Amino acid sequence: MGRVILRSIAGAIPVVLLVTLITFGLMRLIPGDVSAALGGITSTTEEREQIRKNLGLDEPVHVQLLKWYGGLLRADLGRSHFLGKDVTTATFERLPVSFSLSLYALVITLILGIVSGILAALRQNTWVDQAAMMFALIGVSMPNFWLGLMMIVLFSVHLGWLPTGGYVPFTQDPIGWLRSTTMPAISLALLQVGLLARITRSTMLEVLRQDYVRTARAKGLPNYLVIGKHALANAMIPIITVIGIIVSLSVSGAVVTETVFSIPGVGQLLTSAILNRDYPMIQGGLLFVTLMLVGINIAVDVAYAWLDPRVRFERG
Repeated sequence: MGRVILRSIAGAIPVVLLVTLITFGLMRLIPGDVSAALGGITSTTEEREQIRKNLGLDEPVHVQLLKWYGGLLRADLGRSHFLGKDVTTATFERLPVSFSLSLYALVITLILGIVSGILAALRQNTWVDQAAMMFALIGVSMPNFWLGLMMIVLFSVHLGWLPTGGYVPFTQDPIGWLRSTTMPAISLALLQVGLLARITRSTMLEVLRQDYVRTARAKGLPNYLVIGKHALANAMIPIITVIGIIVSLSVSGAVVTETVFSIPGVGQLLTSAILNRDYPMIQGGLLFVTLMLVGINIAVDVAYAWLDPRVRFERG
């Protein structure tokens, strides 16, 4: 197991370095300048040049890149131009918000996706199967930002059941947290629910046709044991693959969802940084997101090795 983890970490290092390089290059290609945003519309050319000099943006690009990598080696991601604080501090302040939203969305996804996929497989070609797959198709087809806007119009503007946006910490008011995160979590989860339900259904159908499942049923085992212990356990590897993709989509999709619902998480922080050309915040925030995605992939590899000894043998 240890070798699997070490091989996954070693393979992730070049990916992280490449992402940081691409992010650094793309930020320099985006039109606009942070000096104009900091100086305001009334600032003169001389004032903007002085701002660029103070921030080190007048130096050659390769010098800025070397300083960026030097900061990474010291675990220093720089200081945000607009927030007046370290990038690491600003990001960790927002992480609990994004984490709670993503976790809520993941719970909704796992419950609805796996349960509907199993029911569709057990009731193949019935109205249950058709209804579950229709729901999955609708979920896959709707963009989460459009769904979020429609939910705001229906449940907030017309019905007045839930707030239009904002965030209440769970530790401060659990009911308020539930009210403020339910619509964002559902809009973030619905796409993933459809994907997970379809994969669960197809995988379960394949497993249910195997000889060992028929043998378990012939022995008279209860149906819940046949489904839970024999069928679902052997269908988990492809399902775990999809769960890893789902978590990655939740992390990236949170950028749009947090903006739509005005949730002060890492996604909204990155959106604001991009609009303001806050280079250190963009680069540091995207590095955090990249590390989270890499961590998810490593967790999937470890889950593979734990569930299937053949994976440990092949990768070890």
